[in-house]
Amino acid sequence: MREELQDNIKRLVNFLNFAQSFFVRKNPIKALIVSLLSSLKDMLTIRQKLKLAKYRVNYHQHQLHKMESLIAESNEHTFLKGKNLNETR
Repeated sequence: MREELQDNIKRLVNFLNFAQSFFVRKNPIKALIVSLLSSLKDMLTIRQKLKLAKYRVNYHQHQLHKMESLIAESNEHTFLKGKNLNETR
């Protein structure tokens, strides 16, 4: 009976040592705090990120429109050019 109790106590102490080592190594509380803070930061800066995304979309649309107009100027068979002939060819 006494040996059984000592074995159980040793097992419990061994488990507690493993648990302590895990918490020192992984530190889930610190990981949770870091995750919460990064989520909070993302929520607070979402408006700025949205403005930046809108600017990028508008800029790329402008670049696309500019490229399409340059292609249309060089093409003699396009409907955008009208009846003007491409005199550079």
